[in-house]
Amino acid sequence: MNRGVELERVTRVVGGEVHLADVSLAFEPGALTVVLGRTRAGKTSLLRVLAGLDRPTAGRVLAGGADVTGVDVRRRNVAMVYQQFVNYPSLTVYENIASPLRVPQRRLAGAEIDRRVRGVAEALGLGGLLGRRPAELSGGQQQRTALARALVKDADLLLLDEPLANLDYKLREGLRAEILQALRGALRERGAVVVYATAEPGEALLLGGRTAVLDEGRLVQAGPALEVYHAPATERVGQVFSDPQMNLFDFAVGEGGEARLTDEVTFAPAALAGPGPAPALGPGRYRLGVRAHHVRLAPSSPDDIRVPSVVLLEEVSGSETLLHAASGPLSIVAQIPGVHRHALGSRVDLFLASGRLFAFDAGGRLLVAPARPAPPAAPPPAARPEAAEAHGRATRPAEAAEAPGRAARPEATEAHGQD
Repeated sequence: MNRGVELERVTRVVGGEVHLADVSLAFEPGALTVVLGRTRAGKTSLLRVLAGLDRPTAGRVLAGGADVTGVDVRRRNVAMVYQQFVNYPSLTVYENIASPLRVPQRRLAGAEIDRRVRGVAEALGLGGLLGRRPAELSGGQQQRTALARALVKDADLLLLDEPLANLDYKLREGLRAEILQALRGALRERGAVVVYATAEPGEALLLGGRTAVLDEGRLVQAGPALEVYHAPATERVGQVFSDPQMNLFDFAVGEGGEARLTDEVTFAPAALAGPGPAPALGPGRYRLGVRAHHVRLAPSSPDDIRVPSVVLLEEVSGSETLLHAASGPLSIVAQIPGVHRHALGSRVDLFLASGRLFAFDAGGRLLVAPARPAPPAAPPPAARPEAAEAHGRATRPAEAAEAPGRAARPEATEAHGQD
C-alpha cells in the first residue's frame, strides 16, 4: 500500500438515509488523519467503507492505486479498534492479542508470535495481565487489549473509531497518551495509514496530523489540524471544531463602517483585526464568531467588545466556569478560568476579545480569521535532550497544548501559542 488509500466520490445510502455524500479524501501512508465530527456525522460509516466492511452506494475505494471497492475485508490487511471493548471473552489477554497472528494466512512461528505479543503488551502496559481474561480487566485494560490486537497485526490500514469514548475522563487522559505513542510506532516503522475518528475537538488538536471534518455525511474541510482550527472554512466547521460550541451572532455593518450586534452593542472593524489592518467589510449583514474561551469578564484591550449581559446559568467544572448569559437577542457562553459565582439574573459585563474574532458572510463562509499567535520559544539547547527524553519525542505545538486539568482544550492552547 505504498500509495496510501483514497476515497473517490464515495456515497453510501442506507434505507433512504444518506450516511456519506460524495466524499473524496486521500489518506497518505505514514501519516495520521483524524476524522472529526459530531454524532451521526458519518465517521463510523467512513471507517467501515475504508475497511471493506460496507460497500459504498456510489464511488470507489483505492488502495495503492488499485480499486478495492468490492474486495472482502478478509482479503485486506486492515485492523480496526471500536468504541466498544471488543475482545474474545473466553481467551486470555495473551491469546486475544495473538489471535490475528494465528490465522492460516500468516503461518508465523510460535517464537515470532510470542515476541510480537509480548512486545506490544509491554508497550501498552499489559505485560503483567497476559494471563487474565477480559472479565477480569478494567475498561481501560480491555481497550488496551483491543488496541494491542490491532497493532500486533502490522496492518497497512489501522482504523480507530472513537476508541476512548466509553472510558471515564481520567482513563481517557492516560490511555490517549499511550495510543499516541503506539500510533507513532505504526507510522514510523511500517508506514501504515492511520485513521482516528473522534467527536472531541481537543482530541483532534492533541493528536495533530491532518484533520478531516465531517458534517451530516459530507466532508466540509480537510487540512493540517491547526490550520483547520484557526481558519474554519465555514461557521459550521468552526462549531464542530470548538468545545464548547463557538458563539455565533448576526451583525450588520452600516454605511459609516460601524458594526452593530444589538441596539446596545456596536464595535469598529478594528476589533476583528487585532494588531493587524482592519478588514474591509462593506455595508451588509454578516456573522460574528467567537470561541467561548475568548469571552471574558474583564477587557484585555481597548478594542474588546463590551456586551452587557444577564446571567442565566453557571457550571463549575474543575478549574473553570462555564457562564451562560443573554444580552437582548444574543445567547452567550463564556469559558472562564477559575471558579466564579454570579447570582442567576444578575448583570455582568462580558468582553469579546478583539483580534480573536471570526467574521463569516451571510452564507456562513469565512471572511476574517484571527491572526495565528507566534509559536512558543524553543527551550534552551541544554534543556532539549531532557525534554525529548521525558516525552519520548520532540514536542509539537498541538501536543504541547495538553494541560493538567483538561488535555488539549483550546483555552489551554493559548498559553502555548496555539490559541
